[in-house]
Amino acid sequence: MVERLSKLLDVSLTVKAELPGKALEFSTYRHPLFERESPIVIGGDYVTTESGTGLVHTAPGHGEDDFRVGQQYGLPVLSPVDDAGNFTEEVGPFAGLNVLKDANAAVIEAMTEAKSLLKEETYAHRYPYDWRTKQPTIFRATEQWFASVEGFRDEALKAIAQVRWIPEQGENRITAMVADRSDWCISRQRSWGVPIPVFYDEETGEPLLNEETITHVQAIFAEKGSDAWWEMSVEELLPESYRHNGRTYRKGMDTMDVWFDSGSSWAAVAEQREGLHYPVEMYLEGSDQHRGWFQSSLLTSVATNGCAPYKTVLTHGFVLDEQGRKMSKSLGNVVDPSVVIEGGKNQKAEPPYGADVLRLWVSSVDYSSDVPLGKNILKQMSDVYRKIRNTARFLLGNLHDFDPAKDAVPYDQLPELDRYMLHRMTEVFAEVTEAFESFQFFRFFQTVQNFCTVDLSNFYLDIAKDRLYISAVDTLRRRSCQTVLAVAIENLARAIAPVLSHMAEDIWQFLPYPTPYESVFESGWVKLDEWKNPELADSWQQLRRIRFEVNKVLEQARAEKAIGSSLEAKVLLYVPDLELRQTLESMNPANSLSGNGVDELRYLFLTSQVELLDNPAALADLKYQSQSDALGVGVADAEGVKCDRCWNYSVHVGESKEHPLLCERCVPALAGKF
Repeated sequence: MVERLSKLLDVSLTVKAELPGKALEFSTYRHPLFERESPIVIGGDYVTTESGTGLVHTAPGHGEDDFRVGQQYGLPVLSPVDDAGNFTEEVGPFAGLNVLKDANAAVIEAMTEAKSLLKEETYAHRYPYDWRTKQPTIFRATEQWFASVEGFRDEALKAIAQVRWIPEQGENRITAMVADRSDWCISRQRSWGVPIPVFYDEETGEPLLNEETITHVQAIFAEKGSDAWWEMSVEELLPESYRHNGRTYRKGMDTMDVWFDSGSSWAAVAEQREGLHYPVEMYLEGSDQHRGWFQSSLLTSVATNGCAPYKTVLTHGFVLDEQGRKMSKSLGNVVDPSVVIEGGKNQKAEPPYGADVLRLWVSSVDYSSDVPLGKNILKQMSDVYRKIRNTARFLLGNLHDFDPAKDAVPYDQLPELDRYMLHRMTEVFAEVTEAFESFQFFRFFQTVQNFCTVDLSNFYLDIAKDRLYISAVDTLRRRSCQTVLAVAIENLARAIAPVLSHMAEDIWQFLPYPTPYESVFESGWVKLDEWKNPELADSWQQLRRIRFEVNKVLEQARAEKAIGSSLEAKVLLYVPDLELRQTLESMNPANSLSGNGVDELRYLFLTSQVELLDNPAALADLKYQSQSDALGVGVADAEGVKCDRCWNYSVHVGESKEHPLLCERCVPALAGKF
């Protein structure tokens, strides 16, 4: 730094000799103002060569790094600053000056007079500020109270291993923290908090803290609260035996670490309140609490009772804005839950979404890490909410004339499609149950969203519309469908109740038939095991895959305006698998009124006709077709004329003299027979 120092000091510097810095170790230097010598020590890795001379002042009483170096060299821990930030008498002529306000100017003036100041300059550097008051901080080495962890650390580690941690990496995190911990500093110097009930001998400074004094203070706190420590005299706080023993005492002014307060809540709350128990089922807090509440609770409980105070610990991340930034009032990027629920002053810019949408968003994210939230995300979540709500409205609307007590169809009389759908519900709601029990709420979100969109709206309800709208009211074809809808809506309400609580209760209150329960929250959890049918599921999964391939070809024809509705089409299928072909043939009767009129292919595909081909050659002439080794699909114009009532195309429209515009299904439907 020779050249730089020459310019800075405006003098010509000459190198007299060169030697490694370590050679100066244990040499002494004289204080620039006081008659005092101190040794030169080798600093830690916090001293760099980027600026300055590499020679820095070490103050063991005013910084952690300096303190550790001082301990290494046996330096005295001098900390001549009082609680108000003023120099103490140890600093001689500077006593009483505030370190951050007026001490600097006084010290510089004194060094100038002593001719020991080479250069004074102002420069910017990083300095710690208190996050709450935004004021600079002063670090001081002071006497503190410690609780030793070494005596029960192994027990604490064993207790950690017996707890269920969600997510699992939480166990590794707290294990590493406890394994490296030997002490817990439990005292603080704050103007608020629960006091440490210790007295000090005025003459010797020896602390007075034993079972007798603690029991006495405890009784006072139980009656008057912990503020009594500040309000009552020392004589009142001391037990009788210490009031006249010839010694004088003063109260300690240290407060207890707040983590000790919250960490002992298992004893103050769980053990003492009616209806609670210890250990508790779960502690739930942010991921920063592994070094805070989770750990302080663990240590106090293990030290006292030899076990963890909780059976499960769940940790979550924090909410960020949509750009991934921490929410801050100064940045103006805070998402206020009350505004999300009730809307802001400008409701066009900040519409009210309600509590359910906010709760739905919480269920949708991986809470184990930090998650973004903002207007766009809430808008997307509102769309998902409306999809679930509209599905529920459709189910309720089509049950307006249905009473399960009178109209429900027995399971053995249900068409195969309905029995499959009941089985599918057992799978869906078992997944939801598992999601809640494992606290993987995003699985609940994905499962319910997929159930409403894919299983119900895009599949079952799409097929069911024909049965619900075309069939006569009191027929098996319609009532069997309503039986499934009733099971679906009741169990959907139960399944979403923990998250979409308001929607679930609204659904329950609008059920168009009486139930034994006034509220969804009284109705119990979903129970559908009786409808499991895995073999049927395998068959219908194949059929759904075929339907998916058929829909792709239909969509191509629709996109090019060859057809409008899928009912304007006839599907041609070639299936080389003989077993699957036999299944499809049984679902494609020559007479459209034979069978149950539900499990037929044309209802599955929502087309007017389906033709099964003996070979794929006929598909080659079709513009809209798709072929693979497992399946050939073609789409042609439907045969016949469009029925005015059901909009299906049929070659039998016009055969009825009474209803010349209706097809062979709608004529008997009007008579209540289909």
